[in-house]
Amino acid sequence: DIGDIVRGRDIFRGNDEEKKKRDQLENKLKEIFEKIHSEVTTNGKLKARYKDDREKNYYKLREDWWNANRAKVWEAITCGAPDNAEYFRKTCSSESVHYKKCHCNNGDVLTNFDYVPQFLR
Repeated sequence: DIGDIVRGRDIFRGNDEEKKKRDQLENKLKEIFEKIHSEVTTNGKLKARYKDDREKNYYKLREDWWNANRAKVWEAITCGAPDNAEYFRKTCSSESVHYKKCHCNNGDVLTNFDYVPQFLR
């Protein structure tokens, strides 16, 4: 869900109160990505990549940002979970439990939740 929210693809709308909060979050994300957009397009290198965003949703930029930062976001989420958070156990490719839920024994961050389509979660 977090990746879908950041990328502007969240399909869950919820009740009216939840929808209002999601709209507020979406507006805040647009503000944040507007600032990022103005910073990354000042030198012209990325201006062409992000030029087709007439509606100012910044979807391409948001997708690129998520791809560049997903591991750090998931690390922050999983490392902040309580030590007894069994949900994060044995999610790597082996049966061994990874170190303190933050990453697999090989160092990979647990981004596997991000690859499941939202409607299946």
